[in-house]
Amino acid sequence: MSGADAVKEDRLWQRHADMAKLGGTPRGGVNRQALSPEDAAARNQLAEWAQKRRFATFADRIGNLFVVRSGKDAGALPVLSGSHMDSQPTGGRFDGMYGVLAAFEALEALEDAGIETKRPVMAVAWTNEEGSRFQPGAMGSAVFAGVYNLDEMFCQKDWKGVLLKDALAETLTAAPAPVRDGAPGFPVDSYVEAHIEQGPRLETERKTIGVVTAIQGSRRYIVTIDGEEAHAGTTPRAARKDAYAAATRIAAAMYAATTDPDDTLRFTIGRVEVSPGSPNTVPGKAVFTIDMRHPDNAVLAAHEATLEAIVAAKAAPCPARIERVTNVPPTDFDPTVIGLVRDKARSLGLSHMDMPSGAGHDAMHIAKLCPTGMIFVPCERGISHNEIENATPADLAAGAKVLVEVLEALANR
Repeated sequence: MSGADAVKEDRLWQRHADMAKLGGTPRGGVNRQALSPEDAAARNQLAEWAQKRRFATFADRIGNLFVVRSGKDAGALPVLSGSHMDSQPTGGRFDGMYGVLAAFEALEALEDAGIETKRPVMAVAWTNEEGSRFQPGAMGSAVFAGVYNLDEMFCQKDWKGVLLKDALAETLTAAPAPVRDGAPGFPVDSYVEAHIEQGPRLETERKTIGVVTAIQGSRRYIVTIDGEEAHAGTTPRAARKDAYAAATRIAAAMYAATTDPDDTLRFTIGRVEVSPGSPNTVPGKAVFTIDMRHPDNAVLAAHEATLEAIVAAKAAPCPARIERVTNVPPTDFDPTVIGLVRDKARSLGLSHMDMPSGAGHDAMHIAKLCPTGMIFVPCERGISHNEIENATPADLAAGAKVLVEVLEALANR
């Protein structure tokens, strides 16, 4: 029996259903914020399944959770596969979680088929990929890769002022696993991440497998405008320092400046906070986030300068500032891994196409350490970061079949 033959579609689908209960929302999605009780519950569920299969588990100091299937050569560098289990506040059941469960299914399929590998094969659930609760996103994989400093990440706070270090300690207590001492990160042979596409191309082209060649670059910012609180009924508009009014001028100018003819640049203002939040008080402070993406780093740099100029020009009479939170350059994946994904899809008789990723993934950081690639499967209408996000059991299983074949090849080279 091959690894692909041992993939069980119904088992993989049931795993998704079980995980969807942890932080499940009334509309069928999930709200499973990083380092929350729901996140801890998902970690415990994965560890419980691993224990039943007698796979070892451990965590590192940023909370990345690893499930290990041993190889014949204990000293050989491991092959990794995984994604994340945290979600957006109104997220779907498959974003991130599919990559974790597909990796775990690959471990189970290798075991069920009785396939020995030279190298250990590990499934990993990376901490805080979404960046919804704690900034920056893709934190666990970035700390693992040495991109972010562990102690600096410990000091990050969520929107309610909770320290990441405290939330992490609570999670590791609620979901205990042996914690590996020292700095996160260890040598890795290769990494492959399975994911729903989060876009419509595969569905439109009627392809089952996306052979991911690259990830476009992304930058995130926080814009802060400091105004002056005043009585809404007595303060003339000419005398106001209205932080929200300044924010709307800045945002409108930014949207206009980031419109390109070929619609390649992605610009999003995703979170806005106005304080003190009273109906009859002129806002004294406004804060909003920016997510900007493009395949060309030079284009991102040029637009960053434009955003800075807009903040300086449009904020008056309020002082304002723009802070870059993350800067992730475009990532090109390893040709060998790309070729393996393409070849295994072809040998399994699965329709496929080469494509870049518009979204960021943990793979963009791990690519700095070792040969890396990704496998996409379709999601309905390309909808993601939404409670109605959907994928079919057959497509999920197809991606897992390609994944296990790629991991076996990498683990035995």
